[in-house]
Amino acid sequence: MTPELDLRRSRLTTPRAAAIAGILFSVLLITSLVLIRLSIPADPHDAGTWLAGNMRPVDLALNLLPFAGIAFLWFMGVVRDRLGEHEDRFFATVFLGSGLLFLAMLFASAAMAGGIVIAYGNSPTVMADSGAYAFARAVTFVVLNTYAIKMAGVFMISTCTLFLRTKVTPRWMALLGYMLALLLLVSISRSSWMFLVFPLWILLISIYILIENYRRGAGVAMPGPDAAASGSDTAATASAKQENA
Repeated sequence: MTPELDLRRSRLTTPRAAAIAGILFSVLLITSLVLIRLSIPADPHDAGTWLAGNMRPVDLALNLLPFAGIAFLWFMGVVRDRLGEHEDRFFATVFLGSGLLFLAMLFASAAMAGGIVIAYGNSPTVMADSGAYAFARAVTFVVLNTYAIKMAGVFMISTCTLFLRTKVTPRWMALLGYMLALLLLVSISRSSWMFLVFPLWILLISIYILIENYRRGAGVAMPGPDAAASGSDTAATASAKQENA
């Protein structure tokens, strides 16, 4: 196997890994957010009556988030590896910093929500009567729907800029990402459903990269025995011509 073929295979495998990681992250995060949104009231000033209901969907959602975070880290790493020498240092720094900040705040809000559930399970009466629930509930809501969503918008802008410069995706897809990112940045409604814009956009990008990767992979001709034999004959003929000369 030639070094050129090894290099070509590595270039085809890298976007495929990014696409799979992006799809996995999107599916896990969308599932988790939908479960939380359907189980917990959107109003951060609620009295906590939802804690007395069925908590299995909330537990499942909180257990899915760490795996979504791992997939997101893998997605960022593979995208940076794909860009390689072509990435801009400024936008690459913003890309990495905003992605890590988004993930940190996502984990922080999930940990806060998990603490509420555990504390209520240990002493329901004390948790409901104290101000701890109101504080923890408000912090969870603000961290997720204000700060994390803004970092998601910055991540989308930096990613779209890198994609435009390297032409990894079509121009319209990057422009769509800009518009959705601005929607996340300027949105003041704090709607829980607004957060789904981010994983849906990554899902779109990942599906496109995966399809494009398979198209390019199908077009790569693998050398067979006949081609190898033909190559050796050609080399031998050239060597004989040089000796005669």
